[in-house]
Amino acid sequence: MAKSATLEKIISALQSTRAPANISWELRRAGMEAMQQRLTIPDDVTCEPADANGVAVEWIRAAGASDDRIVFYLHGGGYTIGSITTHRFLMQAIGRASNATVLGVDYRLAPEDPFPAALDDSIVAWHWLLDQGVDPLQCVIAGDSAGGGLTLATLLRLRDENGKLPAAGVCLSPWTNLDDALRAQTRNNDPMVQSEGLRAMAQAYMGEQDPKDPFISPAFADPAGLPPLLIQVGTAEHLLQDSVDFDAKARAAGVDVTLEEWEDMIHVFQFFPALEEANQAIAKIGRFVQSRT
Repeated sequence: MAKSATLEKIISALQSTRAPANISWELRRAGMEAMQQRLTIPDDVTCEPADANGVAVEWIRAAGASDDRIVFYLHGGGYTIGSITTHRFLMQAIGRASNATVLGVDYRLAPEDPFPAALDDSIVAWHWLLDQGVDPLQCVIAGDSAGGGLTLATLLRLRDENGKLPAAGVCLSPWTNLDDALRAQTRNNDPMVQSEGLRAMAQAYMGEQDPKDPFISPAFADPAGLPPLLIQVGTAEHLLQDSVDFDAKARAAGVDVTLEEWEDMIHVFQFFPALEEANQAIAKIGRFVQSRT
């Protein structure tokens, strides 16, 4: 089946603007911010910054969204780039589809703040959320790419610490195996993720730590006891195997997990509202969130 003209146009644009592997983290961050400035937040969405015990967060609400259903969102960007700003459009879309209020988390980034800073910030923000009187079983923790890996790491740590788990987790193209990223060559000609950049991000995040630490690479964790999971991934992306392998491991451990493989889609294709598949995938996330909360 041939790729759609819209997808081909997006791939071509991404390939033409691909940054060199050796540019600074500051320029990478600025580039991601600039890319997302093209997406206009709908007028009916309100964005309210807050301080979650030292972690910057933001409440994102579309008109009519329920305050009783929360999507706790962890943005992607290889643990080194990305922010609430770069993911605000995606978060509001997921919130709208889920009839939920979104809490976006601006966790610290590597290399300035390597592992476990991002995970620590996620845990602090989660406990702060519950301290607001929110029922954890009316919440879903979600994230894309590194944020998807961080979603799983957060669930694993909450489980291990006997913390209160959410009703479910949602992972968009999760990065679950940083050990593989240190060696693997680019697969499927993914315009969003290439091996050189992924290796640099992995090294920046893990520092001197073992890449097989399950809180760095959930691929090496025992997933038993995790809440229901929805995983979405494109068949044309570099990190496809990260999702396939984690799905198999979670199923074997008795986790209620749904893996959706989207034909021809690239890494975190949900970023691109011009893609009909992106809108369909977000609608499925919304139905999943509503069915679990």
